[in-house]
Amino acid sequence: MTGQETRNKLTDYWKEAGVKEGDEFVMLTNIIHQEWTGLTVKQHKELKTLKSQNLRDHMNEAELIFTAHAELSTRQIAESEQAKGLQQNAKAGKKGGAVAKNARKELEAKTGKSVVTGENFLQAAKETKRIESKKR
Repeated sequence: MTGQETRNKLTDYWKEAGVKEGDEFVMLTNIIHQEWTGLTVKQHKELKTLKSQNLRDHMNEAELIFTAHAELSTRQIAESEQAKGLQQNAKAGKKGGAVAKNARKELEAKTGKSVVTGENFLQAAKETKRIESKKR
């Protein structure tokens, strides 16, 4: 399962649980993200020097996996608690984000490396070499 499928299952749950798309989805996403990374989405984008680009497109492998872990944990907790509406899902989001935060901290302690980085992982478009034909 990809991270996007995990995200879609979470947002599908939110819709069914009465969370409004738009601002409420943004709020819940930020709660989960801040809990597992220690940064708001905006702060994480600033760390990577992004402006309007999609943060996920610029995450490293570990950042993507921990984001999916936080979202999966959030959905499973929300389902088990039968969370309804913004407030109950916000509580589930903090709990789900904390699960991923604890796993992140454990990995960082064992590797000595930070999972969340300012490095930008979207590969730059390759330059296309133009072949000039020689005229005789």
